[in-house]
Amino acid sequence: MRVRERQHVRLSAAARAFVLVALLGPVLWDQNTAALGALITIGVIWGVSTIADWRQRLPVVVLITVEAAMVGAVCGFTIHSSLAVLGALAVPPFTAGLYRSLQGVALALSAQLATIVLVSYISFDGLKPDQGFGAFSWSMTGLGLGLVGTFLHSALNEKPDPLAPYHYAQGLIRKLIDISGGLDSGLDPVALGGAILSAVRDDLPTSALVVSIPRGDTLTPLVSKAMGSKINVDECEDIAVEAWAVGLPVLHDRVFAFPLNTEAGTTAIVAGVLSARVDPARIGVEDRIRKLMRRLGPSAVHLDTALLFSAFRDAATAEERRRLSREMHDGVAQDIASLGYLVDTLRVGITSPEQAERIDMLRDRISAVVAEIRRSVVTLRTSVGQSESLGTAIGSIARNLSEVSGVPIHVTLDEHTQRLRPEVEAELFRIAQEAMNNAVRHAQASAIDVHCVVHAPEALITVSDNGRGLQAARSTSHGLHIMKERALLINATLDIGETPTGGLSVTVRLLANPSSDYPTDTVHEKVTA
Repeated sequence: MRVRERQHVRLSAAARAFVLVALLGPVLWDQNTAALGALITIGVIWGVSTIADWRQRLPVVVLITVEAAMVGAVCGFTIHSSLAVLGALAVPPFTAGLYRSLQGVALALSAQLATIVLVSYISFDGLKPDQGFGAFSWSMTGLGLGLVGTFLHSALNEKPDPLAPYHYAQGLIRKLIDISGGLDSGLDPVALGGAILSAVRDDLPTSALVVSIPRGDTLTPLVSKAMGSKINVDECEDIAVEAWAVGLPVLHDRVFAFPLNTEAGTTAIVAGVLSARVDPARIGVEDRIRKLMRRLGPSAVHLDTALLFSAFRDAATAEERRRLSREMHDGVAQDIASLGYLVDTLRVGITSPEQAERIDMLRDRISAVVAEIRRSVVTLRTSVGQSESLGTAIGSIARNLSEVSGVPIHVTLDEHTQRLRPEVEAELFRIAQEAMNNAVRHAQASAIDVHCVVHAPEALITVSDNGRGLQAARSTSHGLHIMKERALLINATLDIGETPTGGLSVTVRLLANPSSDYPTDTVHEKVTA
């Protein structure tokens, strides 16, 4: 028996048992022997009907008609001694609606009403007014329950539409597009964060400001601004974490932080350093911060909306990458690999050295294509979200590329615990990934060096090789152009040039301030084939 049919049987059996128990109480209280016998008879009828439903030995129409007629007959015989049994008339239309929709409801009502009237006229010369009213009332109750059963029939027999989630998503995305037209502030988190900093700067004389957003158990810098000096990130970070923990403004000497809250919780933390030329007590910093929090309430909602949109976009992109990697691994890669086995079979029957050379060349070419597909699968499946940090993700993809290509890749990592924003990490990762892929596929290099420095909100990644340097761009090549576009998306700079040894170097810089300097303490990771 199929699952849907079992659900029909369970629902009808539950309805029969519930009504039987509900009617049995008043009958036992009145100690009406005739009504008790009638209920026992009806219980037997329903028990047999449930068994017949479960085994499916008889047509459904026959079961519906026989059950309704027998219940009507029992009520017709008992109606002159007790009206309590008439409640059983509500059950057959409901079970009929479960099995045959409105058609079954009409059939059950007709059968039980005809039977109760016929039995009453034969046995007692008709129905009295109160008896007829009782039979009609409970039959109408059965009609209502039959409509409920019809609805359940439609719900239980509705076939799942594989496109339903997509249709639902289409509706939501169209609504989002319509709504986005009315978002005068846009959906760029960096621009919205910059607007918040400008609003704070207009009200508080500061030498440095940072807007950070929660990311798991840590805070990630979104945008920062320094007036003539390098931002003391550690100092701002410590007080920002404190303000995030207590959910209130915090002021330590000249360093302050306060949360921006929405109905969903804390959206961002604003931290900054007051200018050395002002007296915090004289300008009333605490009072100004409280007013800023109230005034920036709408800005917090704008920023929260933008962050949600970015998270949705990243999730959709990641899922599409995984889907493409599965299709490539399970489809194209397997088909091409099977061609290699066919070539091996053909090699057995070769008759000349020329044929052997051509077959060997074909086999090598197939192996190279399979290796390229595997590299692409690794590229699609690897993301920063699966790793503890950007450097860890870069090290992982470097290790995989080295294993597949046989080219040693040396990775140097220098990271602080504080992370960049997810979308920034994703773009930097893809730039580094594309640079390593290009070095493996086109540079003919024997060694690749990757230098990764991440001191949020700044980063520096350099991929260099000892290959043949910068070549003329192919018409089908879009790698360098895509890397430049990715750098522009996060306001980073991309430099491409040749190394002193003749190889190629790709450097992407993400700076909080043009005067930022990178430290030299590093941790090395050797990745070899």
